[in-house]
This record gives sequence, C-alpha cells and structure tokens, in this order.
Amino acid sequence: MTLLETTQYGNPLINILVFGFFVAGTLGIVIAVTRQKSKASDFYTGGAAFSGRQNGLAITGDYLSAAAFLGVTGAIALYGYDGLLYSVGFFVAWIVALYLVAEPLRNTGHYTMADVLSFRMEQKPVRTAAATSTLAISFLYLLAQMAGAGGLVALLLGVSDRTMQSVVIALVGVLMVVYVLIGGMKGTTWVQMIKAVLLVGGAAIMAFLVLMGSGFNLSTLLSSAQAAALDPATGNGRDLLVPMQQYGATDFTKLSFLSLSIALVAGPSGLPHVLMRFYTVPTAKEARRSAAWAIGLVGAFFLITLVLGMGAAKLVGQQAIVAAPGGANAAAPLLALVLGGEIFMGVISGVAFATILAVVAGLTITASASFAHDVYNSIIKDGKADPEQEVKVARITSVVIGVLAILGGIVANGQNIAFLISLAFAVAASANLPSILYTMYWKRFTTRGSVWSIYTGLISSVVLIVFSPAISGSKTAMLGEAVNFAWFPLTNPALVSVPLAFLAGWLGTITSPVRGDEEMATEMEVRSMTGAGAGEAIAH
Repeated sequence: MTLLETTQYGNPLINILVFGFFVAGTLGIVIAVTRQKSKASDFYTGGAAFSGRQNGLAITGDYLSAAAFLGVTGAIALYGYDGLLYSVGFFVAWIVALYLVAEPLRNTGHYTMADVLSFRMEQKPVRTAAATSTLAISFLYLLAQMAGAGGLVALLLGVSDRTMQSVVIALVGVLMVVYVLIGGMKGTTWVQMIKAVLLVGGAAIMAFLVLMGSGFNLSTLLSSAQAAALDPATGNGRDLLVPMQQYGATDFTKLSFLSLSIALVAGPSGLPHVLMRFYTVPTAKEARRSAAWAIGLVGAFFLITLVLGMGAAKLVGQQAIVAAPGGANAAAPLLALVLGGEIFMGVISGVAFATILAVVAGLTITASASFAHDVYNSIIKDGKADPEQEVKVARITSVVIGVLAILGGIVANGQNIAFLISLAFAVAASANLPSILYTMYWKRFTTRGSVWSIYTGLISSVVLIVFSPAISGSKTAMLGEAVNFAWFPLTNPALVSVPLAFLAGWLGTITSPVRGDEEMATEMEVRSMTGAGAGEAIAH
C-alpha cells in the first residue's frame, strides 16, 4: 500500500503517547523553573536573567515556528525553487532585524516594543497604536500556528473530519494558555530552548538520512526530486528547479512575488514576539551573543529545509502530500514516516507539536504583555498600576487571546502555514517597522507621524489582505472560490502597504505643529547605541 492509497499515517497510539510525553515533559519543565516567580519582570522577561547562548537558543525556538518546519518543507516539496524563497526570505530577514532593529530596541525599551515607540513621544496615543498593532499581528501569527496544529494532529491521528480537527485546535489553544499562566516568559523561554535543540537536531537527522539515500550528493537529490515531480510519459508537472512555477503565470502573480519578498525580508523586524526576546538578557553584550547564536542555528536550519523539501518530493511524492490531511504541511511528517517508520514519525511530529506550543505561548505572552503594560498600566492607570494587578490583567488577557486564537485557527485550518505567516509578516512590516525605524533614526519624527504610520500600515495591510485572492475568489483561498469579494489583485499587500506606512509617517511629521523632542531623541540615540540606562522606564 502506498502513501497515496492509505488513510492512516503512522500508528495513532504511538503518536498519542509521543505527544503526551512532549506535553507532560515540557509542562514539567515550566513548573520546575518558575516556582520562585513573583515579579512582573519575571512574567514579561524572565527577570532578564538568561545568558546570550540561552537566549540565542530561545530566539531560534521562537523564530523557527511551524511555518519554518512544516510550511517551508511543504512549499519546497510542491514548488521547489519558489518554496525555497521562503527559506531565503526568513533567513535574510533575521539578519536585517538584528543589524537595524534588535539591539537598539533592546537598549531603549523595558518590556515591550511600545516602550521604544513612545520613548520620546506622547505616551497614550503611541502606546495605544502600538498595542493595537501588536495584538493584531500576534493574532494573525497565531492563526498560522493553530492551523498547523490542526493539520499535524489530524494527520497523525487519522482525523479527517473537520469537527474533530476543530477539537484538536481547541486543545492546542487550552494548552497554550496553561503554559503562559503557569510559566510566564521564564517557563516559555526554557521550553523554546529545548524545542530549538530538538527541532534543529531532528531536522538534521532527517536531512542526513535523505542525503545518505542520494550518496551525499545534493545534485543527485535535486535531479531525483525533479524527475519525481514530472510525469515521465508526458513531461507534465512542476519542474522543481525552474523558478516562478508558482508566481510566474501573470504580471499580477509576479507582483505578488515581489510583495511576498518585501514581507518576508521586512516583517521580522516588526514582529513584537521576536523583538521582545531581547529583553530577556541583562546586557547589550549578551544581546549580541544571542544574535550570533541565533544566526548560526537559523541559517543551518533553513539550509536543511532545502534537503527536507526535495527529499519529500522524491520519497513521498507530491500527490501523496496534497492528498494527506493538512496538505502541504504534512510533507515533513510523511518524510519522517518513509525514512524511519512510525516511531520516527511520531517523534518528529512530537517535536513539531512542541514547536507549535512554544511559539503560540511566546505570542500569547507578547500580546498579553502589550495589553497589560501598554494599555492597562500606561494608558488606563497612567503608569501607576500595581505590578501584581498588571500581571493579573496579563493573565486574563492570555485567556481571551486563547479563545480568539482557537476560533481563528478553526477558520484557517488547512491553509499552508508558511503562506499565513507571510501575511502576518506583511502586517508587521507595514504597521511597526516604519515607525520603529523613524523613531530610532529620525530626530524630527513626531507623535503624529508615529500614530499615522502605525494605523496606516495596519489598516491598509489588513484591508488589502481581506479583499485579496488569499481570502476569497480562488481555489487556494481561505474561503474558497465559491465566495468572491477580492478586488485587490495581489496575494500579499506589502508592496502597497509598507510604502504607504512610510509615507504616512513622513507626512504626519512634516505637518505636525510640534517638532520632535530633539533632546529626548539624542538621549534615545545614546541609549540605543551604547546601552547606557537600558531598561529604565521613561515617563512623560
């Protein structure tokens, strides 16, 4: 029986036991490392007590989400060169984020991205805008992770019924909230560190087995995958080594590719949950060490995804991947099944499941911290809220976010999670990045410019996504082709929304009756470049 013919992938009992082991193990770690947690800084930043190496592992765990492992592997297996562009974009984006944003942001902020954006601005309007964008981006990112969880568990447990898949997504949401409520940032960081080691190690073992089957010759692997994707009788099918198989059909699809590239490269520099990671180390030196570790691990992993994707195309086959529950997201687990059998598939899928849990927990902490710290404390309580009450609000917010993520994940179930992540990247690149760069590098930048930039980027990107072919009017759309209200022709909005956000920030600044506070801008420059006074709260 071939993979294409079977309806059960692996042994459900083995898969359940492996999943239970990973959940119980990581939850035990969370409880063990957070017994003495008592302060607000522990919940938000883990007390800023992690070393550069530890935080580098945690950043890797946070950044290498289900999209990186499941989505990118599936995209490469189905589209070859075009799928590889996700890997290239994700990695290049990480370098851009580190050099332009990460360390200056860490030196200037306290808990959240809004600390930086409001450093020399009027607190309430900027914090409100920053918190709004953080919550929106976190929600979109959560959709991708929840959709990945639904597809992964559906594959492993043989669940094809949409109702049962929805139950699985709900279970992931509940576990996510439990992790956050018990562990805060400290517990989540330890889970992400362990998950990073397991994920990179598991992927490396799979890549070794794939290359061993091709005589450790990458060219042989690529040509074999290319041959497997083409019909030998007719020559029909996708040539995995030819670019623009996915995006080369029309001028609009080519523009969609350009827009996707902008989103992938610029997006991580505006992702709140990635940037918040740099507040968990005590010094700028440790932040740089974090960056060095993360670059090495992330770079190695994305090189591995090429081998995994091509290996899946060769050994599993595109038809089997598309036919499996979860579609493209099933490529990596199915490859593990072919390489090492049911137990190996269970272990690799357990690692992927732990990946999803760790990332959604980090996202939830970021969103809840933004609401509690930026909205409740800084706006509603004018910065005078009791720290214990602030953390209580953050915990309540975590539960609300969990419910919303479950509902959204049910709607997004079945979508390629690398594609869903690219939409979240587009919103982050539009809503946050222009204001971050202007704030740190343009002394004249004003409160009006910051607010206009954030809201313009956020609203334009979300509106264009809603009315794009990504949501309706095509076979691959989230709502299918039966529903069609798409008037924006591109599948990713970054090509339009990012320039609009930069323009709005500039226009808001030059039309502002009040010039930017140059004295505060100078202080911010000193802090961001030297780390002097890092972590001290500034109140206006």
